[in-house]
Amino acid sequence: MTEYGMVIIGAGETGARAASELRSLGWTGIITLIGEEAHAPYERPPLSKQALQEAAEPSPAFILDHKKLEELRILWKKENKATSIDKGKHMIKLENGESIFYERLLLATGAKPRTLPAELFEPRPGSIIDTPLVHYLRSFSDALSLRKRLQPGKRIIVIGGGFIGLEVAASASACGCEVTVIEAGPRLLMRGVPEAIASIVEARHRSAGVRIQLGVGISQVSSIGDEKIVTLANGEALVCDTIIAGIGAIPETTLAAESGLVIENGIRADNRLATSDPDIFAAGDCCSFPHPLYDGARIRLEAWRAAQDQGTFAAASMLGAKESYDAVPWFWSDQFELALQVTGLPSAGTVTVQRSLGSAGELFFHFTGEHRLIAASGIGSPGIAKEIRLAEKLIAARSILDPAQLARPDVKLKALLNA
Repeated sequence: MTEYGMVIIGAGETGARAASELRSLGWTGIITLIGEEAHAPYERPPLSKQALQEAAEPSPAFILDHKKLEELRILWKKENKATSIDKGKHMIKLENGESIFYERLLLATGAKPRTLPAELFEPRPGSIIDTPLVHYLRSFSDALSLRKRLQPGKRIIVIGGGFIGLEVAASASACGCEVTVIEAGPRLLMRGVPEAIASIVEARHRSAGVRIQLGVGISQVSSIGDEKIVTLANGEALVCDTIIAGIGAIPETTLAAESGLVIENGIRADNRLATSDPDIFAAGDCCSFPHPLYDGARIRLEAWRAAQDQGTFAAASMLGAKESYDAVPWFWSDQFELALQVTGLPSAGTVTVQRSLGSAGELFFHFTGEHRLIAASGIGSPGIAKEIRLAEKLIAARSILDPAQLARPDVKLKALLNA
């Protein structure tokens, strides 16, 4: 007799949280978790920070270790890949030939690193994937490989001035490396933070000795012996020992597309995170969905909190819950001693005001034209998190506020929340 259960493709943050939540919500049937890595589900934020900097060999920060997987009776298919979905038969084929049948299916396939264009590389056999010239950071294995190269005095070039690139640059600098960051845009952190915050981050990196090249592209990546060479569009040639690229990520939609699901900036999901097939759901980096806080605009989030929230939410939807996903986006990054946090989507705002907290940092509040608080961002000491959490609640409440009032340090956010 064929047994149908809950199947999750992708054993990262989203998939692990969904599997655990299914049990918490009372599902007693089969749960199958399919992952391509050998490690049990683990947290990814430490990969660009502690995993690179700690003197001792790091271990994964497990979300669900082997013991917990057994306790929850989750069938973990490690080092395996789903190769096809037969929606009519509710059947998944694995690359090892096994067939798994599902009652509901969750696609938590995440995203893959955006790679440098192949035409940048000197003529050589094979594709970019075959070349050892450039390193990318997406998995624990990637971190283990990279940390061996971050030795004092080593010359490191980081291509990309976004969150991942800058976190790796900060870690490499902390390890005593000579670091250069190359960013094609006019400033760092072009996506998601105000220019003033990007300037603070840039100044901190420069004070640590990190060299930053802005507004310049790359014309070639090559090597001579053990040395790597990055040639800029202006003709300057930079020599280094290791090249690391952090230029964004692409949602992993191959399996979904091949099975006929609708793709729109990732796997297209509705307000319940259901795809164009009512028995298949999508969550995490791989999917886009309409967000009610932004007038139903379709967004896709690459963030640790979103991966957690959407995993647990999707589990409820798989069991029949009808609620709409409306969690306020939240992002964070630690670089050197600076804590950077963002809640909401600053790019959706048309009015921004700044509140100085002195030595504790800077806060920025972002409003619609109607003065609805739509986002907040901050940088400074770790204590900035308290203010961002309060701002998150104000955003969720769709609060209409006076921007000039929020610029004043004496106006307490908690008081506004309770008003």
